[in-house]
Amino acid sequence: MILTIAGNKKEYNDGLTVAQLIEAEKVETPLYVTVSLNDEFIKNADFDTTVLKDGDSVEFLYFMGGGC
Repeated sequence: MILTIAGNKKEYNDGLTVAQLIEAEKVETPLYVTVSLNDEFIKNADFDTTVLKDGDSVEFLYFMGGGC
């Protein structure tokens, strides 16, 4: 299947979960990443059970705090 990851098309095996994709993409600090699947946020608790489909678009987002 073809997935769009951060704007880049990549090929993966069918049946891939969000958790497996995070591992395959070597996402830094996976405990703190927010995942957007087709412009909808996925709960961290659902990473293991959310199966990706051909044509899905995935973004990995990191929220940073800061200020003066």
